[in-house]
Amino acid sequence: MTTTNLAANPGQHTKYKLILGILAAAVPLVVAVLYYFPEAFRIPGAQVKFLPAVNAVLNSLTALCLLIGFYFIRNKQVAQHRAMMGTAFLLSSLFLVSYVIYHSQVPSTKFGGEGLVRTVYFVLLLSHILLAIVTVGLVLFTLYFALTEQFQKHRRIARWTFPVWLYVSVTGVIVYFMIAPYYT
Repeated sequence: MTTTNLAANPGQHTKYKLILGILAAAVPLVVAVLYYFPEAFRIPGAQVKFLPAVNAVLNSLTALCLLIGFYFIRNKQVAQHRAMMGTAFLLSSLFLVSYVIYHSQVPSTKFGGEGLVRTVYFVLLLSHILLAIVTVGLVLFTLYFALTEQFQKHRRIARWTFPVWLYVSVTGVIVYFMIAPYYT
């Protein structure tokens, strides 16, 4: 879809923005439902215990793609930037699917650390969760503006999306390593 096509039908902007807004709200809502009502989605005997490690790898690769994509755009290598950001979006999407599958099948793991490490863990976890909720909408709208060649809007929102998305990806890996010893 090009800017010219959208200019010919400005209603398309509104329609797509509405769809993205619904997705941005629905994804965190689905994750919340899985968290609060996991037993409704459990499949007896599902083998998913390996998924947290997969999720950490996906988050690590996402962070790497984001950093490389940032490097490319700073060096005006737009095609390479686009490839890295597309890959980061794909990896994050795979992460989200894997995360939902895992948390629909396994009860939440309790963190067993004590003292300062417990405080650090919960501060990281809380900031990670809150920013992950925001990241969904930021990423979707940043991608939309890029794909519709609204580059001024893309650049404006990407200034927020990049650091938040990178933080969420990196803290996801840190949280995984902090809680991994307590998985059963």
